[in-house]
Amino acid sequence: MFLVSLLANLLAMGRRLDTLPALSRRLGGGERLVAVSLAPDGLSTVPRFAFEAKRDALADREPAWPDRTTALSRIAVTLVLARSGVFGRLVGPRQLTVELLDYPGEWLLDLPMLAEDYASWSRATWALLAEPARAEASARFRSWASSVRASDRASDGVARQGFELYRSALAALREQGFRWLQPGRALNPGPRGEAPVLHFFPLADAPDRPVPGTLGALLADRHAAYLKDMQATEFRGKLDRFDRQIVLVDVLDALHSGEAAFDDTARAIGAIANALRRDGLLARLLGRAQPKRLAFAATKADHVPAAARPALASLLADLVGASARQERLSVHAIAALRATEEVTIRWGGAEIQAVAGVPIGETARRSFDPGTIPPRRPGADYWNAPPFRFQGFRPPLLDRPESFGVPHLGLDTLLDDVLGDALA
Repeated sequence: MFLVSLLANLLAMGRRLDTLPALSRRLGGGERLVAVSLAPDGLSTVPRFAFEAKRDALADREPAWPDRTTALSRIAVTLVLARSGVFGRLVGPRQLTVELLDYPGEWLLDLPMLAEDYASWSRATWALLAEPARAEASARFRSWASSVRASDRASDGVARQGFELYRSALAALREQGFRWLQPGRALNPGPRGEAPVLHFFPLADAPDRPVPGTLGALLADRHAAYLKDMQATEFRGKLDRFDRQIVLVDVLDALHSGEAAFDDTARAIGAIANALRRDGLLARLLGRAQPKRLAFAATKADHVPAAARPALASLLADLVGASARQERLSVHAIAALRATEEVTIRWGGAEIQAVAGVPIGETARRSFDPGTIPPRRPGADYWNAPPFRFQGFRPPLLDRPESFGVPHLGLDTLLDDVLGDALA
């Protein structure tokens, strides 16, 4: 939904509609923006992002949220900008082409894996799966994996069976709100499909130096080959051309999913933030500071009242970590498509701020008080009686989004932080 809103609103802004006020102010009240258009696809080897189909689906009689991103895609938009200053006006306008890459957020969890070998990754992952909060979802895999040994003879069939059971455990954990799910391509293999290099899983007795010809050696080799392939095809092959990164985080769902899932999300976000720092794993991998601009955005900000949104952004900033808040990093609370309105309701004799929309699975609009959001990572007392309640809402039926853009919250401020220097 994020790219759909970004593109629809940029194109509408090019038609002199004030859909992105912060960007408009950056461009002299919009006067410096001459035109906006989708750039030709050219010779790209990456599938095109299905912008038009996703946008037009929002104008259907029964609009639905776009599906989860499961594969890599790209699209580019060209902005024609009048130059500032007397000399700039003499030179004439310039073109800025913004190339956008959409990919599953799970893939970013492969970055922390680059710092571990198979044995250390196995031990850490096995310990996580055995924790009480994850034990039930991973029970079948752990029961089976306990019957095999690293010293067993190498077998493609055993490796494939173990991977399939491990993947099922990861899928069950994702449904429960867990996000530390490695490797990233286990659940979203991408357009190349499920290659044998993916067929590895954690072993409880993974040795530091496996004996050649054993199952432990086969799994370690595939773990190493997988990371090498990701470095070559994704991190070096694609991300090295991009100098700005936006990471979308469903903080509200993490709060709703409970303490264990929230802590798991916090771990994932902290690891990704550290990997994306200007001196982090990605920078060391690419041999240069990366990225130039980095933003983390808490999504679904329209699901809570305006007064709660600063706490939502503050909570995400706390998860990102104070050490990563410098270095051209920004944190936001946004809604790519606004599905609710602000309302005031009476509760217990007092007036409180709430939101109103059509809940998912229903047809009538109603008001909802989500409670309070902690501005920092909550302690154990918070989870005894969490004061936050989550309600999902259906997307609104839009009138000609191809012409008028998409209603949003905070998207303009986010884009101004990420692109502002390029628009000067």
